[in-house]
Amino acid sequence: MYRIYLVEDDVIIARSIKKHLENWEYEVQCTKDFSAVTKEFAEFAPQLVLMDIGLPFYNGYYWCSEIRKISKVPIIFLSSAADNMNIVMAVNMGADDFIAKPFDLSVLTVKVQAMLRRTYDFTETGEMLTYHGVMLQVAEAVLTYQDKKVELTRNELRILKTLMENKEKVVSRDTLMTKLWESDCFVDENTLSVNVNRLRRKLADAGLEDFILTKKGIGYRLK
Repeated sequence: MYRIYLVEDDVIIARSIKKHLENWEYEVQCTKDFSAVTKEFAEFAPQLVLMDIGLPFYNGYYWCSEIRKISKVPIIFLSSAADNMNIVMAVNMGADDFIAKPFDLSVLTVKVQAMLRRTYDFTETGEMLTYHGVMLQVAEAVLTYQDKKVELTRNELRILKTLMENKEKVVSRDTLMTKLWESDCFVDENTLSVNVNRLRRKLADAGLEDFILTKKGIGYRLK
């Protein structure tokens, strides 16, 4: 089931779109706090965003550019301001498509289906894991925290991805080593320690001090 994040302040329109897309078996979340769109986006981790232009606090262009700092997820603008200037502005800010209001819900559905098909059917899905404000874009091997980006090596990505998939659970050293080398054969544990310590330093530089905790004699977990 694809997740769609709907940024629309007209309650009637939002409910109508949500109900219609849910009938097509999409999971739809409407914005609750229009001053915290990026936060809600990160927590929901959608595969597509539907964005109005005229919004409380900041307009859709602003939020589109903010989302583009952390994700390549497709964004479709929905707006009655469908003149050439606004369409060009939307595309320049990172939008993938523009649908003029008023629109037929069947047309919206076809556009959504086409965008999801083009984006995900023939490419690796843009998996994004989130935990306490930390966003991990798996395909790009990039961690984002408070506008800071951290480029990860393959081993660092595998370690962090495994820990974030298990949230606050302790992950054993054996499990992490298996993930690192995709093998059950013996590997020197010092190598794992070196990778974890290097990852910790990168996280600390991004403001995530002690993000990875050690459970002595067992393994690691997230703070």
